[in-house]
Amino acid sequence: MRILFLTHYYPPEVNAPASRTSEHCMRWAAAGHDVTVVTCAPNCPDGVVFDGYRNRLRRQVEMVDGVRVMRVWTYVAPNSGTIRRIANYVSYMLSAIWTCLWLSRPDVVIATSPQFFCGWAGVWVSRLKRVPFVLEIRDIWPESIQVVGAMQGGPVVRYLEWLERRMYLAADHIVTVGAGYKDRIAEKVPVSDHVSVIMNGVDLEKFSPDQVEGVDAFRREWNLEDRFVCSYIGTIGMAHGLEVVIEAAERLRDEGRNDVSFLLVGDGARKNELEATVRDRGLSEWVVFTGRQPREMMPTVLAASDACLVHLRATELFGTVIPSKIFETMAMARPIIMGVRGEALEIVKRANAGIEMQPESADSLLDAIRHLADNNHLAQSMGQAAREYVAAHFSRDSMAQAYLELLADLIGGQSHAISSSSSREAFQRNCHSHEGAVLAEPSGRIQ
Repeated sequence: MRILFLTHYYPPEVNAPASRTSEHCMRWAAAGHDVTVVTCAPNCPDGVVFDGYRNRLRRQVEMVDGVRVMRVWTYVAPNSGTIRRIANYVSYMLSAIWTCLWLSRPDVVIATSPQFFCGWAGVWVSRLKRVPFVLEIRDIWPESIQVVGAMQGGPVVRYLEWLERRMYLAADHIVTVGAGYKDRIAEKVPVSDHVSVIMNGVDLEKFSPDQVEGVDAFRREWNLEDRFVCSYIGTIGMAHGLEVVIEAAERLRDEGRNDVSFLLVGDGARKNELEATVRDRGLSEWVVFTGRQPREMMPTVLAASDACLVHLRATELFGTVIPSKIFETMAMARPIIMGVRGEALEIVKRANAGIEMQPESADSLLDAIRHLADNNHLAQSMGQAAREYVAAHFSRDSMAQAYLELLADLIGGQSHAISSSSSREAFQRNCHSHEGAVLAEPSGRIQ
């Protein structure tokens, strides 16, 4: 198959959509398919283009893990604010459509959200190329930006909601990452007969507790020795409600309990504000910010944690979200303190992989931490159960294979089998080229 994939994010960016897309595309290429990705110059979340890349009208082309990656010009903006971000999304849509006009005809076009306008780029490219279009939904937009207060209702939002419904109807098939998303889409438009759920997963070789180095050194670097470490790893944004961590840390300090620390790993729109609050309240001993860390450090960071917090604000919409970080945490045999409702919580419960907390409740968070910190055997048994469950149900290889078979059925082609060994070999190649010249790979970062 000739697969054309449109995505706003791609490695060396390391947010969830970049990781999911690249790990699927790499496996498809390793199985013998011709995969082309059209994306931006990497700049998320700061709006600063990574070293080794340029944001220019003339597209950059590189081969990454057997995938041809084409980087188009966009209006670069940080992952905060509204107007500049929308300009960033629209500029990608226009640049992607223009670039795809000059590419050979694929067998199928896929576009993934976020972002919303990336989906519309896929609509137009598929129509111009006269090939099936698969829309991947990882976020219900614009609803998701309304619930965090980034945009208020009004004529603009109503127009965007109309575009959203038209986009769903324009797709030949829709892939969502959870049943909650599927149900939400079905409430908006009658398309449930051509919506499939292909959830996120994890590379079990890469995220293995038996193959991690540098754990003690990492804990020493951040003064976490002899402490129970509860880590939050990922975007520190408006949707994540991490004020709950600061409130919980204050209570730990007031109780005189200095054997517990929160570790916040990542960056985002709220990081600087939260970090300033921690300094102002004298909580730096209880709340540690590392900033973005290299992608390859993820297994070490997880292994250095005694438990991991997964948290979103207490809104109905976020009950449809399945944070991809739960699969990596489970693969590393770490218990989860689960501050997300819905299907994600049910996965953790079925795996016996963690403890439920009430979103945005410091009391509930502290109860969970005390339960795990004071019962080491429980934390270990939950971690072991988590690893076994994710290995049985959520390997990245099996998810990529299911996706490939869906594409083959849609176009009447052959899917080919994906093997773990071919996937790992493709990862190891990391052959980056730029229009014939070698391009050094920028250091990856975790958001």
